[in-house]
Amino acid sequence: MDDTTVDETGLIAAARAAALHAHAPYSRFAVGAAVLMTDSSVVTGANFENASYGLSLCAETVALATISAQGRLREVAAIAVIGGAMDADGRPTGTGPVSPCGRCRQVINEAAQMSRRDLPVLCGAAEGDAVRRYTLSELLPDAFGPADLGIA
Repeated sequence: MDDTTVDETGLIAAARAAALHAHAPYSRFAVGAAVLMTDSSVVTGANFENASYGLSLCAETVALATISAQGRLREVAAIAVIGGAMDADGRPTGTGPVSPCGRCRQVINEAAQMSRRDLPVLCGAAEGDAVRRYTLSELLPDAFGPADLGIA
C-alpha cells in the first residue's frame, strides 16, 4: 500500500470519535468511519439518518463523498468502520465488530479501483479491542466498478 502505514488503533479511534456525531434517531445505531489517506491524513464520517429512511447515509459513504468532493478519491489508503446501539446518552455501545453494508462495500470499491489498491478494511466494535481485518476483495469479490467501464 505505497508507503502509507496503517495505524489500526488510531484509525479505529477516529471512527469511534466520528460515531459520536451520528444522527441516528430512528435506528438508534451509531456508525463511524475513518478513511486513511496516502498522506496519512484521516477523513471521517458518521451515519446520517432521515425520516424517509431511504435517504439515510451510511458513515462510509459520508466520508468517501467528502473525499471525492475534495478531489482525492485516488488517495484512499484504508478504511475503518465501527458501530453499535446507542445508549441513553447517544453513545454507541457493544463489543461486536460491524462490517460495511453491501451498498458501502460497492462505494468503497469505487475508491479502491480509482486508487488501484485492494483497500484494507478494519471492522471494529464500538467498545473493546475486537477488530476484524479484511481486504475489500475479501468483502466484495468480483466487484463491478470503474475498471469494468474502462475508467480507473
